[in-house]
Amino acid sequence: MSDPAKVRRHAERVRELVASVVRSQIKDPRLGMITITDARITADLRDATVFYTVLGDSVAQADTAAALESAKGLLRSTVGKALGLRHSPTLTFVLDDVQDQVKHIDDLLAAARNADAEVQRLAAQAKYAGEAQPYRVDDDTDEADEASDAKETPRGGETR
Repeated sequence: MSDPAKVRRHAERVRELVASVVRSQIKDPRLGMITITDARITADLRDATVFYTVLGDSVAQADTAAALESAKGLLRSTVGKALGLRHSPTLTFVLDDVQDQVKHIDDLLAAARNADAEVQRLAAQAKYAGEAQPYRVDDDTDEADEASDAKETPRGGETR
């Protein structure tokens, strides 16, 4: 097993290498506005997964996927030479749908904000079902204080 720090370093290096080769050496017209977002490599350093995003619609995404698939050999040989490993890792390209997830989360947050605003609006108009003060409050507090003082006074009427 490899050291996890070593695996992370190799994954970062794979990401950088693929990004530079895509930018400088691949001249496929099908390749769209691509960004290499992440790379992950297995602990045995044999398989690497490269995540990418493409600016554009589904046609641009499909064209870019085809261009990456056709350039996989060049990319694998470049990565293998640069890493200096015994076996070049196989590359798998995965479309990173971060933008779709961000849009979905933003929609959920907006719906939650609207629901909270509706609850606050309804709470502002709410009235008590019964009386505002459901407990009995004695207004004659002075009389209650005098009665308690009388009970505490000794029989002779003297106060201590």
